[in-house]
Amino acid sequence: MWAWALLPVFLAVFGIIGMWAVFAIAVFNNTVNITEEVPFISTCGSYNPQSCLFSQICNICSVLALWIVIIRFQQVCDLGSGSHLNTAGLVLGFISSIGISILGNFQQSIVMGAHLLGVFLTFFLGLAYFWVQAWLSYHSLLSHDRKWVVPVRALVMCFFAFFAIFAAEFRHIDCHKLTVQNNERKSTSYANGVWAIQEIH
Repeated sequence: MWAWALLPVFLAVFGIIGMWAVFAIAVFNNTVNITEEVPFISTCGSYNPQSCLFSQICNICSVLALWIVIIRFQQVCDLGSGSHLNTAGLVLGFISSIGISILGNFQQSIVMGAHLLGVFLTFFLGLAYFWVQAWLSYHSLLSHDRKWVVPVRALVMCFFAFFAIFAAEFRHIDCHKLTVQNNERKSTSYANGVWAIQEIH
């Protein structure tokens, strides 16, 4: 049934709109100050009333993700690729889906350890789940769309891996100011990552 293909699209759209709504509420009621820094969505979801919305959005996304994982598991079995790797994908997807619920229900301002556990389960095991799905798509003999699905999945997973690398590198930067310079000035960088303009004498 082709309508099941809309389920991942609905999950993505619902999750994105929900996270932006939490961010907007946090900015609107001044629980975060975006003039000082751009807050993480976990920070926005730590305060009332948006913490309730954040929890509900994460719970709904968790159920939708689990539903998609089960449908994908059965789809791979129906294509004749039922294997231990498919079962491992089911387990990874299940744990990652539970992680979404954990990170939404345990706010970072209250139970940081449980929140970080949910983040780890969601993102790192979720990334492993998607690599397993790319592998299963590549080795599925009866799949008609594997010629374009496998490269797209691999490209998206590489993008997520690079994003994680950049996030690890950028966490050390306090602030960064960019300015336009003309021919009479030169820019010098300081150790803390701030760019300044100096006059040339």
